[in-house]
Amino acid sequence: MEEVKGVVKHIVMVKFKDETTPEKIEQLIKGYANLVNLIPPMKAFHWFYAYPLSLTLFFLFKSGGKDVSAENLHQGFTHVFESTFESTQGVAEYVAHPAHVDFANLFLPYSDKIIIFDYKPTIVRC
Repeated sequence: MEEVKGVVKHIVMVKFKDETTPEKIEQLIKGYANLVNLIPPMKAFHWFYAYPLSLTLFFLFKSGGKDVSAENLHQGFTHVFESTFESTQGVAEYVAHPAHVDFANLFLPYSDKIIIFDYKPTIVRC
């Protein structure tokens, strides 16, 4: 196994509160995506959602998509956000950055459950 050099992934899994409107979720996603323009260590941003099929799919950004897992084990989490950094120091700078702190204070009140996970990708060669 070989660690990918210069890449750290920051994963945020969210279940929004039931009363959070689709319009508010879209606004929050746009705000989250904009952080890549405000915080230099943040190199990329992607997201996907796992809404039940009965809900209207109201936004598909070019870097977004929906859960297509046949396992259906999302445990109620509706969105996954992935940010890419070049180092763990970059993640630390991002977390402390005033634009992130301000955004988190706007984002968190709409979150019912949240998991955050950082990792360095590893290549397995067989």
